[in-house]
Amino acid sequence: MEYNFRDIEHKWRTFWAKNQTYKVTEDNSKEKFYVLDMFPYPSGAGLHVGHPLGYIASDIYARYKRLKGFNVLHPMGYDSFGLPAEQYAIQTGQHPAKTTENNIARYRDQLDKIGFSFDWSRELRTSDPSYYKWTQWIFKLLFNSYYDLAKDKAILIDTLIQEFEKSGNCNILAVADDCDLFSEIEWQKFSAHQKETILQKYRIAYLADTWVNWCPKLGTVLANDEIVNGSSVRGGFPVEQKLMRQWSMRIKAYAERLLVGLDTIDWSDSIKEQQRNWIGKSKGASLTFNVENSALKIEVFTTRPDTVFGVTFMVLAPEHEFVKEITTASQKQQVEEYIKSAALKTERDRQSDVKNISGAFTGAFALHPFTGEKIQIWIGDYVLATYGTGAVMAVPCGDQRDHDFASLFKLEIRCIFEGIDVSKNAYAEKEALIANSEFLNGLEVKAAMEKCIEIIEERNLGKGKINFRLRDAVFSRQRYWGEPFPIFYKDEIPQLVADKNLPIELPLVDKYLPTEDGEPPLARSNPKDWNYFEGDRMENNTMPGWAGSSWYFLRYMDPTNENEFVAREKIDYWKNVDLYIGGSEHATGHLLYARFWTKFLFDLGYLPFEEPFQKLINQGMILGRSSFVYRIQGTNTYVSKGKIGNSNILPIHVDISLVDNDILNIVQFKNWLPEFKNVEFIMEDDGCYLCGSEVEKMSKSKFNVQTPDELVDKFGADTLRMYEMFLGPLEQSKPWDTKGITGVHGFLKKYWRLFHANTSFSFSDEEPSKESLKTIHHTIKRIQEDLDRYSFNTCISTLMICVNELTDQKCNKRQILEPLTILLSPFAPHIAEEVWSLLGHPPGSISYVQFPVFEQKYLELSEYDYPVSFNGKFRLKVTLPLNMSAAEIESHVLGLEQVSKWLEGKQPKKAIIVPGKVINFVLG
Repeated sequence: MEYNFRDIEHKWRTFWAKNQTYKVTEDNSKEKFYVLDMFPYPSGAGLHVGHPLGYIASDIYARYKRLKGFNVLHPMGYDSFGLPAEQYAIQTGQHPAKTTENNIARYRDQLDKIGFSFDWSRELRTSDPSYYKWTQWIFKLLFNSYYDLAKDKAILIDTLIQEFEKSGNCNILAVADDCDLFSEIEWQKFSAHQKETILQKYRIAYLADTWVNWCPKLGTVLANDEIVNGSSVRGGFPVEQKLMRQWSMRIKAYAERLLVGLDTIDWSDSIKEQQRNWIGKSKGASLTFNVENSALKIEVFTTRPDTVFGVTFMVLAPEHEFVKEITTASQKQQVEEYIKSAALKTERDRQSDVKNISGAFTGAFALHPFTGEKIQIWIGDYVLATYGTGAVMAVPCGDQRDHDFASLFKLEIRCIFEGIDVSKNAYAEKEALIANSEFLNGLEVKAAMEKCIEIIEERNLGKGKINFRLRDAVFSRQRYWGEPFPIFYKDEIPQLVADKNLPIELPLVDKYLPTEDGEPPLARSNPKDWNYFEGDRMENNTMPGWAGSSWYFLRYMDPTNENEFVAREKIDYWKNVDLYIGGSEHATGHLLYARFWTKFLFDLGYLPFEEPFQKLINQGMILGRSSFVYRIQGTNTYVSKGKIGNSNILPIHVDISLVDNDILNIVQFKNWLPEFKNVEFIMEDDGCYLCGSEVEKMSKSKFNVQTPDELVDKFGADTLRMYEMFLGPLEQSKPWDTKGITGVHGFLKKYWRLFHANTSFSFSDEEPSKESLKTIHHTIKRIQEDLDRYSFNTCISTLMICVNELTDQKCNKRQILEPLTILLSPFAPHIAEEVWSLLGHPPGSISYVQFPVFEQKYLELSEYDYPVSFNGKFRLKVTLPLNMSAAEIESHVLGLEQVSKWLEGKQPKKAIIVPGKVINFVLG
């Protein structure tokens, strides 16, 4: 009987959906295992073959853990808020909800065809009001909390208010913005507006004026990872720096705990290192420089206080609050022009561009805190207002950027390192002794740092300090398609909407663009457009994309609960995610924010764990093979690759569907796009047009996308699943190439033929041979070992070897083929379900049977085929028990009739016998 994969796969997909085969509930008699994928944003293009890679791996592992007796939670949902749907809404006027719904339907159809064992009864969508009701509820907790340094945790802000009422803020140890001291009497006299202004300096979710990456074309603030080379990732629009009133999250309060927590989780070293670098812990000192002829004091943070005597100028961020005040009249125009040009660069660009040095002198001077020497105050875009204090003490002898700056503007480079030449480059090492530095002379760096901090504190010039590069996260977006804030304003004081009135749903608006005066799209709404309206106005910003994804793993545990974000008994059972699979591009975004929110909810007692994802695997990217045609510049002629020669050409991506084995289909190409209708070609000598190729990211814009749909239709989902795993180790990126897919499809046919030797389905209940038992138990051992170390590609190879051996053995024994079918089921579930039911088992039961048990005894040989040699020349083989001694082997072999002819009547002079290895007789 032919392997009809289309009928088989449709049959079992229908069965699984109808019978909810993979629906799971809490079961205290079983150990839990939580397997999760980073849920997708449902784009209009649907899935390409690269997207399912991680999903297939997680599905195989989920199925494996079920077979091992675990109660497996394996859900799926959609991160359905996002800019693409909103941009489409701006262009077409279609509500983003409609676009999103259509995209999700497309995704669901594709996911179902690949045979995933998701519990779809737990499906989530971050844009569903029943979901974001609880995102809003968590925001309220963040708003109503502050970070208590004494307890090293977040606690409710009511406790802080009580302290203010008792003794003001004199004894408060908390993570907060700079706040003047006040007494309990002063607190009581403050107006409601003044009190809220103070509380905003403590709240974990707070409003503040923040320098942000503003994209006028998109009408929204972008995160650093949404920008490349000064332009938005989406659309390529210019991005500039802008000071805006924004909601922010005080993630910096958790910086130390986020660092320490990395040692408790099983993530790759590279991802951990990315987070450590992003958090950026550094030890040093804060130090104050007085501005000449002014009451202003400029605070700097330095990790090298030992170099303080090498300071020859200061540099402020162009956005620093003192710049306008200290700039002299003669320097005003130059400084203002520089500030404008700096605003066009993103923070990331300013940090990464080390070659282009620029700056402007303010005309003001600071006084060196130790020597009293006058030093110039400049502004430069390599200093960021949002990092540290927005000011640096420039030590050109010890910092290369300072050195380059000083060299360009002819500023002094004073050497404070004994025996070091800094005329051409800065000396950034920490080996030399300190010189020309008064009380630090002759000290090694470490001792000099400690001594300098001691003197700084002794003279009240500053203090020793630990600083973090991590900045508080902007939590506002000036766009429509995002979670509304549960905030209303009364007299411009932000106030929380009561829980009973959640969720605050997105109101209808006439356009999805910002208003003419730059307000977010929600400002277009009227009070009647909101499902709940209070105060003077509602908050018009929406939450960022990472809001819903920071806690979704928790909602999967209890997705339909209307009374709480998740019931405690469900959290206590499922706990954190045991295996999380997704892309490494989220290292400093989603993965960091999810850890932050989890620690916060732990602090308030809502969770029994501090880390969301115990084991993380970052799947590699499946790369596309792009095809190119070559247009001769300034013409409408396209030259074949082999005929380019010295032509000045422009490579242009061409749809891979128009190319076969690098040969372009000319007719289809001319009909593809209007601009190609009348082009001319320079062909190869054989009359063909040869395209170029390149392996790069699979993308719709590069026309190199291969969808899974066509492969599922041609080869089946089981083949696609196994082939994607067979391409190579999960963590590695690899080029997509379908040349090998027929081999995997052939393997499944070969497995099918084990049961169809006589055209109809058949098997034997007879005892299997020792050879077959050895094959299957070797396979059981290898598959279990490889799955336990997430080596999915080697599992496929092992299964192929097993089927080849069993085919050669003409094995059709149930005792062998049943465990083989179970081993295959995580990888190719449809064909395994079909065979399992034909073997007489209940439909759908293969997902919950026991994983085959490996028995070592079947790999242990009881007999051995000895090669028998005479004078070193091999003559025959003799099968003997392995427990025979050397003497017993010699006696037995010499008595064999087939041996006597090689002895020729002689007695061996010597017998060389190694049990389990060789037999050799030396004749005279």
